[in-house]
Amino acid sequence: MRVVSLVPSLTEAVAVSAPGALVGVTDWCTHPAGLEARRIGGTKNPDVAAVVGLRPDLVIANEEENRAPDLAALRAAGLRVLVTEVRDLDGAFRELDRLLVRELGLARPGWLDAAEAAWEGLAPVGDWRAVVPVWRRPWMVLGRDTFAGDLLARLGARNVFAGHAERYPRVPADGLAADCDLVVLPDEPYRFTRQDGPEAFPGLPVALVSGRHLTWYGPSLAEAPRVLGEALRRA
Repeated sequence: MRVVSLVPSLTEAVAVSAPGALVGVTDWCTHPAGLEARRIGGTKNPDVAAVVGLRPDLVIANEEENRAPDLAALRAAGLRVLVTEVRDLDGAFRELDRLLVRELGLARPGWLDAAEAAWEGLAPVGDWRAVVPVWRRPWMVLGRDTFAGDLLARLGARNVFAGHAERYPRVPADGLAADCDLVVLPDEPYRFTRQDGPEAFPGLPVALVSGRHLTWYGPSLAEAPRVLGEALRRA
C-alpha cells in the first residue's frame, strides 16, 4: 500500500513495521532518521494538493493533531482517510493494532508486543502531584483525558489539572504551581529546556522529559517507562 502519514508518531510506527510503504509525511516526522518520503507540510497545514498527487491508498490522521477541514478536503478528493483517536495508553495500543494489522494487513509487529509488556503491571516510581505545561506564552497545561497524562499517572505523577473541563487549558502564571509538588516539562510541542521553563517554578523540582516518549504512540512506547521513570526520579 501507498501510505501518507499526517501524524509523526504513526509515521514512525509504519516506517518501522512496513519499510517502503510511506510515500508522504509531514515536516514534523523526525523518526526514523533519514526517512525517504515526500514532505507535505505540517500537521496543521498539510499541502492537500501534494497529498492527492501522491495517490495514496491510505492517509493516516489523528483527531487531535489534524484539522477537520483538511481531512474533509482529502476525502472529497477521493482518498481514504483513517482518523485515529488516542486519549490513553490502552487506546493507543488499540489504534496501533487497528492501523498496522487490520488496515495495513501486517503481522503484528514485535515492538508492539514489547511495548504492551513494558507497561503491563508497571509499578509507579513515585507519588507526586504534578503540573505538566505543554506551551508557554500563554501557559497551557495538560488537562483531562490526555494520552500523556495517562502515561504519567501510571508512573506516579498525578496531573493536578486532570479534572479540568478542557483537555489543554490556559492557566494564569500565578495559578500554575498551585497544589503541586512536581513540574514536568516536555521538549515538545513547546521546547522546554533547562534555560527556558524551570525558572518559572522556583522551589519546585522540575523533570525535563522527552516529548517523544511522553506524547508519541509508536515504537518509543517500549522504552518510555524506563526513560520517563528515570527523568521523574532524577527530579
